[in-house]
Amino acid sequence: MTAPGKLIAVEGIDGSGKRTQVERLTLALKARGYSIYSTGFPQYESWFGKMVGQFLNGDLGSLENVDPHFTTLLYAGDRFEAKPKLEAALNNGQIVLVDRYVGSNLAHQTARVPSEKRAVFLEWIEHLEYGIYGLPKEDLVLYLRVPAMEAQKLVALKSARSYTSAQKDLLEASLRHLEDAAQMYDSLSKRPNWNTIECFDTKRNQMRPAEHIASEVSGIVLLSLSALAKKEAR
Repeated sequence: MTAPGKLIAVEGIDGSGKRTQVERLTLALKARGYSIYSTGFPQYESWFGKMVGQFLNGDLGSLENVDPHFTTLLYAGDRFEAKPKLEAALNNGQIVLVDRYVGSNLAHQTARVPSEKRAVFLEWIEHLEYGIYGLPKEDLVLYLRVPAMEAQKLVALKSARSYTSAQKDLLEASLRHLEDAAQMYDSLSKRPNWNTIECFDTKRNQMRPAEHIASEVSGIVLLSLSALAKKEAR
């Protein structure tokens, strides 16, 4: 019987280098013999993903005028459409690496509601994603921590995206939103299966080299996979 795979999500605000680290981690784990299924969200070609793209392009209204309950449903629906592929990979014993997952909904959409309502909204999102949609839970979450102002500068260096003609999408263009989302991520990072990787060198006032971050990321993942394997063997 094949042992179930593991789901590892890479999280962080826009411009934190998630895609780069997923790509590097994929190569590092494959080199050690792991079978990898790598993907990311939103998937703009899906039914829900196309609507996510419309939201991010501003087609559905301004950030303040689009209900976060509605956008939460779009992002969660996009993952629900990908659920069969995620479950198939996990059932085949693969390591599933995801560039953004449920944590992105928890951080970005909860950041859009008043602070006194955030605890209830977090529970609502988790019930939707894990309960109603039955999405597999993360075994490990890697949080790439970057100051919002620095992340917004890095967003400006991104290549063109299929869902928008703008240099920055609706969320990326709002420094206030990125700051609020970063605060939510900081709060979420205290959870047991979350690991924080500091990507900004405050002494040098610059981003750490991608290869240094990748080395730290792969070290955390390998230790976590080893610990999970030992726990399951008991």
